[in-house]
Amino acid sequence: MRRLTIILSILLVSATLFAQGRTVKILAIGNSFSEDAVEQNLHELALAAGFTTVIGNMYIPGCPLELHARNIRQDTRAYRYRKIKPDGEMEQTDSMRISDALADEEWDYVSVQQVSHLSGLYETYQPYLHQLVSYIRGRVSRKTKIIFHQTWAYAQNSTREGYENYGKNQLAMFNAILSATGKAAKEEGIKIIIPSGTAIQNARTSSYGDTLTRDGFHLNLLYGRYTAACAWFARLFRRRAVGNGYVPKGMTPAQALISQESADAAVKHPGRITTIRH
Repeated sequence: MRRLTIILSILLVSATLFAQGRTVKILAIGNSFSEDAVEQNLHELALAAGFTTVIGNMYIPGCPLELHARNIRQDTRAYRYRKIKPDGEMEQTDSMRISDALADEEWDYVSVQQVSHLSGLYETYQPYLHQLVSYIRGRVSRKTKIIFHQTWAYAQNSTREGYENYGKNQLAMFNAILSATGKAAKEEGIKIIIPSGTAIQNARTSSYGDTLTRDGFHLNLLYGRYTAACAWFARLFRRRAVGNGYVPKGMTPAQALISQESADAAVKHPGRITTIRH
């Protein structure tokens, strides 16, 4: 029994080292909200934890699931494709098709999401989400996991068009997003939800207050984006954000801790708001 335990321990350590040694490849099919979440900080957080990444983002501003679905049907060259390579260098390709992006790398994860003002309205998801997910599954490796990016509610005083869908109430929007994304993911057999929205809502209970956005809906360029990236990191790499050695230039240690704790709490309790006491 002792010998078996030792062998299993060695195998576990070897598996962990292998996971940290290989390159993890992540593709987001989204809009400016995926730009906020993955185009900065995520690569650096992963690198600080010993992981190499390739991160791609397929971007059309304000793009809903309905337009993504139309673009796959027509194989439209409609996207700005940014890819962060293992060395951290970003390259950009314009007029990109989803079919080309899916074929560009052997992706470990491909994320999907709804446009922000419709993200809490489940009736706007289908049949477009199903069409998009089916298309992706038909063009990627069996090991590729499709994941869902749960986005965030607007600032309470946001004047963004579409906020009236939620009575211009931040908490109502947050709860609607939780419900819609949970139902959509379950219906499509998506096992992983990235709780960016919960992380942002957690951070709003801290000394940050309702300052996580720069214009009422896009994230603050420093601690807003860092909070979302921490949620992606903690969920995908199954490592706590707290204690990660990467902190963007300009953030204080106290701010970094708020963002990290907000993300870790979101991963642990994605369906509820956790008060952050800093």
